[in-house]
Amino acid sequence: MKKSLRRIAPAVALGFAATLSATAAHAGATLDQIKRKGELACGVSSGVPGFSATDSRGNWSGLDVDVCRALAAAVLGDANKVKWVPLGSQQRFSALQAGEVDILSRNTTWTLTRDASLGLAFTAITYYDGQGFLVPKSIKVTSAKQLRDAEICVQSGTTTEKNLADYFRRQGIRVKPVVFEKFDASLKAFFNGRCVAYTTDASSLAGIRAGEAPKPDDYLILPETISKEPLGPIVRRGDDEWFTIVKWVVYALIEAEELGVTRDNADKQAAGGDPAVGRLLGKTEDLGKPLGLDAQWAYRAVRAVGNYGEVFERNLGAGSPLRLPRGQNALWSQGGLMYAPPLR
Repeated sequence: MKKSLRRIAPAVALGFAATLSATAAHAGATLDQIKRKGELACGVSSGVPGFSATDSRGNWSGLDVDVCRALAAAVLGDANKVKWVPLGSQQRFSALQAGEVDILSRNTTWTLTRDASLGLAFTAITYYDGQGFLVPKSIKVTSAKQLRDAEICVQSGTTTEKNLADYFRRQGIRVKPVVFEKFDASLKAFFNGRCVAYTTDASSLAGIRAGEAPKPDDYLILPETISKEPLGPIVRRGDDEWFTIVKWVVYALIEAEELGVTRDNADKQAAGGDPAVGRLLGKTEDLGKPLGLDAQWAYRAVRAVGNYGEVFERNLGAGSPLRLPRGQNALWSQGGLMYAPPLR
């Protein structure tokens, strides 16, 4: 028995040492650079309502914007320490690869090819979307299957372009894609009558109809959803620590909604006795150590932008011009797909 214990002891000691090392994790080179700069460089779209867009005063808002604000609050202590870098579809990946931005939070679809071949890593899904079609009601089309021989405006360099071709090929329907490099040019062409339909993610179509259409009530989003478009923030490969931080900041916002922790009640909730809330907000356990952060990283993120439900409602839901239903983006406990791994 003594010999067995002597053999086991070194392994136990090594395991204990590894645990100690993990609890004192270094936050990684990317975060070191962010701290030196004093700001987070966030790559966003050049204007997609509900996700990342500016108002007349140049103030940014949207779900993707709030992800970066939450991240800045978590790692820098200030949600306003963000440098916004608008990026088109063609330049978004190269900008991240080149280090021009620290994170790409820009309504970008997670696909195998992008995940495996660009030297980049998707962190978490912040919105489950799907591609659809916007048409003027005047053409009296109620289904995508009625778009035979139609000219359809689409932006190049996106999954949208390939989905369009795949869908109509499967249906045996011939259409004529009209491809534009820039988002603004494609929209202008559609509203000027160059195409009878416009295709992109359904959430973007709702934003386009609400914010770009000359008369929103003159346009219809067709019922078909022709693809899966899981959207989420992306980072460069090679810095596992930064990848982990971004991922868990997103999960913290989802967990906060599940626990009923909001921007306004976070202080009151932190003073309560719920052990899960105590862990999340850094009152009873320090979940920041494994991330290389302090104990209140998640508290600051929630106080900055609210929980995931608040972020959704403000930017995409009932409190926004888009008025999109939660649908698949509801919590898993409410029939949706939003699910955070345990924060413990």
